[in-house]
Amino acid sequence: MAIWQRKPEPGLLVHSDQGAQFTSREWAAFLREHGLEHSMSRQGNCHDNAVAESFFQLLKREKTKR
Repeated sequence: MAIWQRKPEPGLLVHSDQGAQFTSREWAAFLREHGLEHSMSRQGNCHDNAVAESFFQLLKREKTKR
């Protein structure tokens, strides 16, 4: 949906973890079809999204306590 709505320029970097859905051949083919670059963290590197998860946890906590 993001590709359809935003029409990103070729070479856009898509970063993900090593979950099964992001290591599949179908996902790689999808990215190639749309000219997107795949970026993936090393195996066992859980710190990639720790900052984002911490932020959203705090945001959720702040918004639901009111």
